Amino acid sequence: MTDPTTTNSGAPVASDQHSQSVGADGAIVLTDHYLVEKLAQFNRERVPERVVHAKGGGAFGRFETTGDVSAYTRAALFQPGVETEVLVRFSSVAGEQGSPDTWRDPRGFAVKFYTSEGNYDLVGNNTPVFFIKDGIKFPDFIRSQKRLPGSNLRDHNMQWDFWTLQPESAHQVTWLMGDRGLPRSWRTMDGFGSHTYQWINAAGERFWVKYHFRTNQGHDILTQAEADRIAGEDADFHIRDLYTAIERGDHPSWDLSVQVMPYEDAKTYRFNPFDLTKVWPKGDYPLIPVGRMTLDRNPENYFAQIEQATFAPSNFVPGIAASPDKMLQARIFSYADAHRYRVGTNHAQLPVNAPKNEVHSYSKDGAGRYSFNAPNVPVYAPNSFGGPHADPQAHGIVEGWHNDGELVRSAATLHPEDDDFVQPRTLVNEVLDDAARDRLVANIVGHVSKVTIPELRERVVQYWRNVDETLGARVEAGLPPILEPAETFLPAPQSQVPAPVSR
Repeated sequence: MTDPTTTNSGAPVASDQHSQSVGADGAIVLTDHYLVEKLAQFNRERVPERVVHAKGGGAFGRFETTGDVSAYTRAALFQPGVETEVLVRFSSVAGEQGSPDTWRDPRGFAVKFYTSEGNYDLVGNNTPVFFIKDGIKFPDFIRSQKRLPGSNLRDHNMQWDFWTLQPESAHQVTWLMGDRGLPRSWRTMDGFGSHTYQWINAAGERFWVKYHFRTNQGHDILTQAEADRIAGEDADFHIRDLYTAIERGDHPSWDLSVQVMPYEDAKTYRFNPFDLTKVWPKGDYPLIPVGRMTLDRNPENYFAQIEQATFAPSNFVPGIAASPDKMLQARIFSYADAHRYRVGTNHAQLPVNAPKNEVHSYSKDGAGRYSFNAPNVPVYAPNSFGGPHADPQAHGIVEGWHNDGELVRSAATLHPEDDDFVQPRTLVNEVLDDAARDRLVANIVGHVSKVTIPELRERVVQYWRNVDETLGARVEAGLPPILEPAETFLPAPQSQVPAPVSR
């Protein structure tokens, strides 16, 4: 016998099929509280989708520390032999929830470590760099990759206008237009923390680190033709691939390594090591093995465990901290703030987001709160009644990088190799082989062919000539004539702009 249907408050329901009605006209009555509950709940069963990284999927698993990096960090999860439960969410960046998984786009690679010292979130991408280096530009960048306000269509003119006006984007755009812009699956792509982070060891010594996840499934990509075909056949291609692989027992894994830079090196290194548009050459700072991450459990409910999962760069644990990376500092505010808006003030109390260790917090009340301190525990600090107290040494606050004026000044000055085009030029000429360069040219030409403003096309060609003269010449030679009129994304003529309202 099946369980009886109940209302949300647990009372039995008389019918799932028929609403209550009265009178000759069959009018439905508001006293049919179950009908009202069902419709009201239905109207509210979505939360706002993420503004960025809206389309994605994920799975649970474990991370095992197999190397010994205790000389660099005292974080409990990175001590030899420690195993930590993880949740990983993969995503695309620009598309909405219903967009195809196989659009050319960076992919999000977000890891939540449920450590014994609290949750640590490493929110990165499948590329080691990003388009911009300062968070004040982030809303502008994302809007340029989204949709026109009038037609609600994505627009190549808008994308290339922003990229070419921000030369620092050249390194990431080269990655995007190359093979890494179309991974064959989430399982066959690498992941990166991208930012520079700080590690602190048991003795209080500080180091700068970058995270690298290398796929054990073999790195694999889609061609543009394959990606376009799949986008029309199966918009959820990557979600399906990960889910079915885990269901059949084919558990994907990644090996984590880090690059470690001594603290003082940052002051005199040949380029700003906190610049998110730059990579550290492995010849200068080789990879150090840390451990292996394996995904072996699919979510039981996508909405509860993936859509409501919240990842925030502000979620650090002792032994790991921030750096002077300006993009990282902006994200430390922005992500947690987005979750409070999107999922709720008490999003951290949801099971998927709740830490495994005990919480002793002074946060109080707010919508959706269901856990709380015992009645005799004060709700303010400091107090004289045995409430929890902060540990200034937990994250090295007393001697943090933010107290090192010399370091901050050094990071803000021009290093000898801070040019925006040095690293993308190296990527094109020293990392890519001839076949990969040919694909890069074809991808750029295909994308820029949809730019319909002549002056902007000229700027795009110059952008690629700045990366590499030969590359720019090949792009220019491959571009077809502009046949369609340009769609305006610039401000309307003054006569069409509504006059300001007096107040």
